[in-house]
Amino acid sequence: MPDNGLESVASPYSVDETVQRFQSLLKERSIQMFALIDHSGEAAKVGLKMRPTKVIIFGNPKGGTPLMVAAPTLAIDLPLKALIWEDEKAKVRVTYNTPEYLQKRHGVPQDLIKNIAIVGALAAKAVE
Repeated sequence: MPDNGLESVASPYSVDETVQRFQSLLKERSIQMFALIDHSGEAAKVGLKMRPTKVIIFGNPKGGTPLMVAAPTLAIDLPLKALIWEDEKAKVRVTYNTPEYLQKRHGVPQDLIKNIAIVGALAAKAVE
């Protein structure tokens, strides 16, 4: 299977509780949450069924801006995103793009990748 740059961690919590835990971590660390997209909620509004699926869009302009200056195409993948979703077996997961994949995809200088490396730690902490 080709490397698609996605990493997933299992959550013992519901989608909503995992979202709340993730949001609390962002607030604790003074990381801005730009948006919460409720894909399943929007699907329900038009009469469609979808397992619980939400995306949190977050970041810190002080960290992300130097990356986008160095590698302008990275702006398509920033701000960072965390997909919190329930699979077909009712298991909840947090999925995100790995910093290494984004670095390789956009040619981000190695010394700047640390600016977005927090995404894995946030995902791991949210599911503790």
